[in-house]
Amino acid sequence: MSGNIKEIIHHPHPTLRKKSSSIPEKKITQKNFQQFLDDLEVTMLSKDGAGLAAPQIGINDRVVVIAKEGEKSLFLINPQIIKKSWGKAIEEEGCLSVIDDKGRIIYGPVERHKRITCSYYDRSGKKKKIQGDERLSRVIQHEVDHLDGVLFIDHLMK
Repeated sequence: MSGNIKEIIHHPHPTLRKKSSSIPEKKITQKNFQQFLDDLEVTMLSKDGAGLAAPQIGINDRVVVIAKEGEKSLFLINPQIIKKSWGKAIEEEGCLSVIDDKGRIIYGPVERHKRITCSYYDRSGKKKKIQGDERLSRVIQHEVDHLDGVLFIDHLMK
């Protein structure tokens, strides 16, 4: 993998609150876009993140990368959550873009759907669907929120 580590922007940076733009299908396979995907992945892995959305490196494109233990990273381009379970769970969440004044990640309890189905394009431009349970469901919801200008702190349980 030959990506470049990018700087992660932090709340309250205005880019984190903007709705991101969809990626035209023809752009997905272009060399410069593929390089951008590599950069996003390398940045996430270098910070030991569970996932990273393009707005977190200052780019309002509908792109997310998710780390999958022992597997290749999952790229979601133009992801749409098309189905959500009734059941919800409360778990601690943190975010590489939400830190305290000492640079430490802030954590807090967030309620999310236990299971979701998400449609997306993979990095080769194929339309796909994925079902997420538990952790994967939570990470997808967290990262897709970033694409809509929503941060986990907006969901914190009182």
